[in-house]
Amino acid sequence: MSYAAALEQLNSLVSELYSGTGHARRKFSLDEIRVLVEPLGHPERRFPSVLIAGTNGKGSTAATLASILTASGLRTGLYTSPHLTRINERIRIDRAEIQDDAFAESYFRVHDAAQQLVLDGRLHQLPSYFEMLTAQAFLCFAEAPVDIAVLEVGMGGRLDATNIVDPLLSIVTDISLDHMEWLGSTIAEITREKAGILRPLGTLVTLPQHPQANQVLGEVATSLDVRGVSAVPYMPGIGASATEPYPIRALGTTVEVDSPLKGVHQHRNVALAIAAAVELQENHGFPVRPESIVAGIRQTVWPARLERVSARGADWILDVAHNPAGAWALRAALRDTEAGSPPQTLIFSCLRDKPIAELAQTLFPVFDRVIFAPIHSSRAASLDDLLAAGEATGTHAVAANSVAEALVLAMTDHDLHVNGPIVVSGSLYLVGEARSLLLDGGEARL
Repeated sequence: MSYAAALEQLNSLVSELYSGTGHARRKFSLDEIRVLVEPLGHPERRFPSVLIAGTNGKGSTAATLASILTASGLRTGLYTSPHLTRINERIRIDRAEIQDDAFAESYFRVHDAAQQLVLDGRLHQLPSYFEMLTAQAFLCFAEAPVDIAVLEVGMGGRLDATNIVDPLLSIVTDISLDHMEWLGSTIAEITREKAGILRPLGTLVTLPQHPQANQVLGEVATSLDVRGVSAVPYMPGIGASATEPYPIRALGTTVEVDSPLKGVHQHRNVALAIAAAVELQENHGFPVRPESIVAGIRQTVWPARLERVSARGADWILDVAHNPAGAWALRAALRDTEAGSPPQTLIFSCLRDKPIAELAQTLFPVFDRVIFAPIHSSRAASLDDLLAAGEATGTHAVAANSVAEALVLAMTDHDLHVNGPIVVSGSLYLVGEARSLLLDGGEARL
């Protein structure tokens, strides 16, 4: 079967998860993924792993840690979600995404196993989009084989499909309010779901954060006799630049941290990755060296996180600030890094289950004009709702008919030296399409 057929079948599973209202129709459970991996030979048990949960920063942490492990000479799997432009991005080995033919072959092996389980009555329906992809990633990593896999939790933790592995380490990044319709309405409730990735007598790598999150993580860790590893020693000193390298001590020596992921908030994610890498070396025997920490951080690839690109005669900042914490991080980063020529134009869109008014109040007043763009998702916020949010903040806002038109509108009468870079932010659907149009040969559509 072809790659196109694999994508068509996978995309058909999305409509089963959402009924067009933005609310999940399925109940989250580990039952189906546990049944699914049996006929595949339990691939999740055939490689060591690190599991990462959190609200913000888990993708950046995962990408940085995987890059460090690759630089250490380890064949490293990386599973992340969602993707920016191509689904293959979710399954990577040594920084390279899975090729189309390998994607199709592994997908249909998982699909055929799932279909047989339905016929045998062991599953009452095909597993979800995310469960199928997760099983597929496990299969790819087991058969590569990888020396270690870094797995980003999709949502929550306790009932996320990735949580059937037995990780060497559990990393919890910053926790804030997001996905409240599924995970809970308070920081404490959400943290308890994310703490579901901890294991009895396991290891937790984290940083001090919101007091409610700290308390719940401490309670769960204590109940499971988990050993805590703090990433505080790998944080830079107070006042460290958002863009410049900085020194830290790791593995008995001083190393320079020079990450392509800019913004003060990334210091926390990089620190977590370093702490995990050191832990893997000191207590699990992985060959991480000071020089591989330096090289791995420098070689990290994780686009659309304060990513700066030049295209079509303008500078652009692409950032998937899709929740309030992300919006505040973007606002702070723009203040710290763009003081000379601050951005004046924002292209924005988001999903309707996001707190649109809060995102608007955080971001829109920073800009002279905001351009809204429609995105290809049944869960997209309507342009009318976005315009209303813009009006409530007193921001000059207009709506475009497409992402391509929004990019053209942003470039109209734009002077880089006067107006600064153009910011594209909000939904990953928006940023992914804009990035493709600007960088991947999509200029002809502009």
